[in-house]
Amino acid sequence: MHIKRKLIKAAAAVLSAGIAGIFGAAGYYSGKLPSSMTAVPSCEIRIAEFPELSCSEDISDAGSVYPETRKVTFSLFGAVPVKTVSIREAEPPVLAVGGEAFGIKLLMDGVMVTELGDVTDSSGAAVCPAEQAGIEVGDIIKLADGRPVLSNSGLQEVISESGGRDVRMTVSRDGREFTSSLKPVFSETSNCWRCGMWVRDSAAGIGTMTFINRSTGEFAGLGHPICDPDTGELVPLSSGEAVPVTITSVRRGERGIPGELQGIFTKGKSCGTLCRNSSCGIFGRLSPEMFSGLSGGCEEFTMGYRQDVVTGPAEIYASVSDSGPERYSVEIEKVDLSSDSARDMVVRITDSRLLEKTGGIVQGMSGSPIIQNGKLVGAVTHVFIADPTRGYGIFAERMAEYLEG
Repeated sequence: MHIKRKLIKAAAAVLSAGIAGIFGAAGYYSGKLPSSMTAVPSCEIRIAEFPELSCSEDISDAGSVYPETRKVTFSLFGAVPVKTVSIREAEPPVLAVGGEAFGIKLLMDGVMVTELGDVTDSSGAAVCPAEQAGIEVGDIIKLADGRPVLSNSGLQEVISESGGRDVRMTVSRDGREFTSSLKPVFSETSNCWRCGMWVRDSAAGIGTMTFINRSTGEFAGLGHPICDPDTGELVPLSSGEAVPVTITSVRRGERGIPGELQGIFTKGKSCGTLCRNSSCGIFGRLSPEMFSGLSGGCEEFTMGYRQDVVTGPAEIYASVSDSGPERYSVEIEKVDLSSDSARDMVVRITDSRLLEKTGGIVQGMSGSPIIQNGKLVGAVTHVFIADPTRGYGIFAERMAEYLEG
């Protein structure tokens, strides 16, 4: 009897541990899955990274007033419920893959405050009018005395004309606008009225085109926002232009020192207009001339949704010389399905040719499209400073959704 009780206790302990393990695994997968996804209509949804998960319709969702959406429940080995996910049904677009390097010229919607500084007034006192007016680094000055501020010189013109009277500023901070009164100070040193702040009105650089929508002429690139180098804030776009660029050299990336594509903009030529600078990249529309030239030679791929991406081999298209885009092998080392930061993948360069040329991922390669299993699944966005062979990538569907809306 004593032995029997021991056996029962042992069996109970094993069963309890097994149940705890099952629920622990369910919790693990639940944290890895997003709360919503987009999928092909009327198809069974499989998570490429987690083949052990299967899905079934959520019965409680019957009769939904949103016919384009449905709910499914993912289960571990078809037995242990893991998470109920909202599914939006949509056919994936077919997109022309880019990989072409291009120049970026942006004019800001207003001017961005990059630095504050003191001005020495007539009494010898050091004051900062901008700081006294509540203006901070990273703020966007939109209006000065009701006049749109489009450049550094335009702002200085209003300050100079003030003669020292208060200037009413319309300022944008974190998407919220407010007004402030700034009183300029006359600087004996520079012999003019000063406001105690330095501003930037434009930005320029090199990036890579990710894809082109042949039906609209729209394109997407970079996969990350263009931010001010001093403040780190997203550059508000007033107008912009994409221009052809000639890659002249590559500064190889090394541990602790990011590399860079170096090139020159083609004078007098334009690829098209830039319409949006967003958290998911830069978006624009190609000119008719460039549309036929660029998209005509591009391969087309069906876009893959996030659930199609899996750790393992892939390829990128990148331009690291003036000969145009080439395919290079990479390894997707990590996939984060539930990411909300656009750092959806970790990508490692494995192609010896690219490693020899660049040392890995370099600045200017942002936007290089990622192809896996015959689908466009993402774009390279950032390099790891400590290891230039590795970096982040964004899901292609994020960029496509932003292009749509």
